[in-house]
Amino acid sequence: MRWNSPGTLVGGAAVVAAAVTLTVVAWSDTTPSDRGAPTGTSADASSARSDTRPAAPTPSGSFALSKAPRTVPSVREHEAARGPGWRPGGNSGVVIAKNSGKLADEGKLLASELKIDYRGAVAAKAGDVELALESGKQAGPESYTLTAREGRVRIAGPDEAGVFYGTRTLKQSVLADGAIPEGVVRDRPDRPQRGLNLDIARKYYTPGWIEDRLREMADLKLNQLGLHFSDDQGFRIASDTHPEIVSEQHLTKAQVRGIIALASRLHITIIPEIDSPGHLGAVMAPHPELQLRNANGQITRGAIDISKPAAAKIVDELLREYDTLFPGPFWHIGADEYQALVVRNPEASFPQLAAAARKKYGADATVQDLATGWMNDRAAVVRPKKRDVQAWNDGFFAGGVVKADQDLQVNYWTGREIGARPPLDYLREGRPVVNLNDEFLYYVLGQPNNFVYPTGQRIYEQWTPFVLRGTTPVPRKYSKQILGARFAVWGDIANAQTQDQVAAGIRLPLAAMSQKVWNPVQPSLTWPQFRALANKVTE
Repeated sequence: MRWNSPGTLVGGAAVVAAAVTLTVVAWSDTTPSDRGAPTGTSADASSARSDTRPAAPTPSGSFALSKAPRTVPSVREHEAARGPGWRPGGNSGVVIAKNSGKLADEGKLLASELKIDYRGAVAAKAGDVELALESGKQAGPESYTLTAREGRVRIAGPDEAGVFYGTRTLKQSVLADGAIPEGVVRDRPDRPQRGLNLDIARKYYTPGWIEDRLREMADLKLNQLGLHFSDDQGFRIASDTHPEIVSEQHLTKAQVRGIIALASRLHITIIPEIDSPGHLGAVMAPHPELQLRNANGQITRGAIDISKPAAAKIVDELLREYDTLFPGPFWHIGADEYQALVVRNPEASFPQLAAAARKKYGADATVQDLATGWMNDRAAVVRPKKRDVQAWNDGFFAGGVVKADQDLQVNYWTGREIGARPPLDYLREGRPVVNLNDEFLYYVLGQPNNFVYPTGQRIYEQWTPFVLRGTTPVPRKYSKQILGARFAVWGDIANAQTQDQVAAGIRLPLAAMSQKVWNPVQPSLTWPQFRALANKVTE
């Protein structure tokens, strides 16, 4: 998953290609508002407006053919047209189409951002933005169609998420150029999982800071926030079952519920992570009897003794407690960098683990099998709620008596750890993979162990979701197994940066990654052009 401190190595969907079918929008003949009307009308036309008679529209042929709106990430398809496009005006408002009442939150947010009225479920008129839920031949729940025509905008999609992303396109285009160009945008993400992974265990972040990151992510059409809240240095969310393990600086459950509520409104899923059987130092601090000791009685840092029933009991109690707090469809169970497996002969160094493995899985079982069984057992705890369970790639071992459950999603971060294998090994096994390549997507505070802060330019110019390890992409035939990517912030040297410095440091890398997981084509903008646009449309 990541390097912990200088000199110490410790813990660490298919792609839909179908185009959205354009919904034919029949506009009424009502007159556009002054600010939304085409420029270049004559003085006579102005007089006619003051006389309450409709102004003659500017012929569409007098406008140049439109270009795609400038947004981050860029839109997948744009059907050019001739016309003035749409810009917010004094009489503009956001309205909700018939049978689309679920879009009220999206409509109110957009109206506040564009500083126009929110009028709710009323008929659209000239200058308005209409939001609509509509079934049909849309390309998945996160797809949308945005039509800008004759001084109006209509954003339609099969699900609230897609319509919300359409509002992000509109907002960014207005920020970039004051308007959305005439024409039709048909848009959808290339990858279903797109997000940020945040280590709040080793560095405390305020609720307000986390909420600001959610808003930033939403504008970039990112849809996941991973929260790694338990590690050797801290346990950062209040606990009712084990209050003794909680760090002094932590998030209350009320604060977490507020974060989850905002994330839900922004169509972002929170992925909670309690890492085990490594990275449990904070959990074991009040329970030293659970610490793993080798044959000489020496403590193995951060590792819990998985031969003891009490070890599974405390971890499962925590998993069940937070399973009720986090309602999303994902859980992350860690499984990386179990230090019992980094020694030359785990069976000799940890005879109690070897004995437990043989007792549970047979005479040929090893410590590796016991660790794999531990991972499967923890997945079983959170799976009853139909969770998709994720774990770090170095927790998936080759060979052995016990195999990792096939439905576990592999978070591929490294090939340098004990047990870590090349990406193709996991893909050939048919496993689903999420990209957290530590070469490009790891922002490790303090830059220990040869890590350097990743730059947006390097991600933009050299990385794609196929680049799972190092700089070499895997074959495209495995595309359906690569579910997406998350950019990860790790607090190895927690005080190396303030939380404001972290926010500034990850802003452009997040923007660059969002481009690559949303739109699979080679970007048309140069890096300086993309950077200038990102600086303009991200707040």
